[in-house]
Amino acid sequence: MKVAVIGGGIIGLCSAYYLKKAGHDVLVFDQSSLEDGCSFGNAGMVVPSHIIPLAAPGMIAKGIRWMFNSKSPFYVRPRLNLDLLRWGLDFYRHANSDHVARSVPALKELSLFSKACYQQFAREALFDFAYHERGLLMLYQTEAAAHEEGETAALANRYGVKAEVLSASEVQALEPVVRVNARGGVFYPGDAHLTPQLLTRGLIEYLRHEGVQILPSVAVTDFVIQHRHVRSLRTPQGDHAVDSVVLAAGSWSGELARQLHLRLPMQAGKGYSFTLPEVKKNVRIPSILLEARVAVTPMGSSLRFGGTMEITGLNHAIQLNRVRGIVEAIPRYYPEMQVSMPKTEEIWHGLRPCSPDGLPYIGRLTSLPNVIVATGHAMMGLSLAPGTGKLVTELMNEEQPTVSLAEFAPERFVG
Repeated sequence: MKVAVIGGGIIGLCSAYYLKKAGHDVLVFDQSSLEDGCSFGNAGMVVPSHIIPLAAPGMIAKGIRWMFNSKSPFYVRPRLNLDLLRWGLDFYRHANSDHVARSVPALKELSLFSKACYQQFAREALFDFAYHERGLLMLYQTEAAAHEEGETAALANRYGVKAEVLSASEVQALEPVVRVNARGGVFYPGDAHLTPQLLTRGLIEYLRHEGVQILPSVAVTDFVIQHRHVRSLRTPQGDHAVDSVVLAAGSWSGELARQLHLRLPMQAGKGYSFTLPEVKKNVRIPSILLEARVAVTPMGSSLRFGGTMEITGLNHAIQLNRVRGIVEAIPRYYPEMQVSMPKTEEIWHGLRPCSPDGLPYIGRLTSLPNVIVATGHAMMGLSLAPGTGKLVTELMNEEQPTVSLAEFAPERFVG
């Protein structure tokens, strides 16, 4: 079939990869130049440990506290916007223990499937994307964070995701080169990391070599729908006839879904990162500095720091105080690292697609059977990308999906 993938981020590229391997004729559309975006500057973590959705008990209270601190890791810009209000109400309805209990098995299954896809991809890929399985350290300094993360570790172990609660000295033993200031931590040995810009650029080059048409700076603006099927895509450069469509447009998916008469609640969660080159005493194991919500990832001789979740709409304004919050957190956990505030041009930012229940949208539409949705992965896009791409291809081929998609149904907010 001739399949149009709308979105050239990591979800779209992985979908194109598996679709092409299955023998389909694939076109990838993206409104950007494909030289930046969430798939380039993120933390590069592959995290089967992250099985609790963003919509969970306690998140609303935390969010309200953080909103009044300009350097905090979370912020929602108050504005009179119906989509934001409905999204917030849906988030509130899902931030409970019943939703977590339903979501954890589904997220675990999808995460482990996606990691297995990464392992296979690392073995078979014709390019290196610096894939390493060194685990993940969740570092904490306060008793409250220790208690909360201990409960999360217990839940992970209960569901078969190995988690080890470590003392301060045990944490330090895992980082022999860098001094760590932490009360303790939780170590997830099953997690991995990679260098996202190597993966994304390598995939683009590979797909082009294999005959996939990648069309940067081509925005899909509308759809021609006949007899409950999308027949062609409209772009400023002309129409494109297609047999099937994969909607993987990240934070812009909600707006495109309206053209398909689908309610797909989505808010853009802006995140920031910056990368230190040639770090002499580098971290070995990726970590998350829990109180600050800062991700730390070694990438060769470089070290990337990332964080924040700003729900401020589809805009690219950089709030320097959020970045300052990341910078100021670093020496609190790594006392020997004195990091200066990066220049504005050195600060990367991306818009993560956030659903109100913290789960991605993956599935075929019942209202338009030749459309498959693959979006809404929030901070888990890179981690879940190859698994999502393979599931998209299984759906396209009308095969039984390897992973149950019931919790990820794209039409779950319709009605």
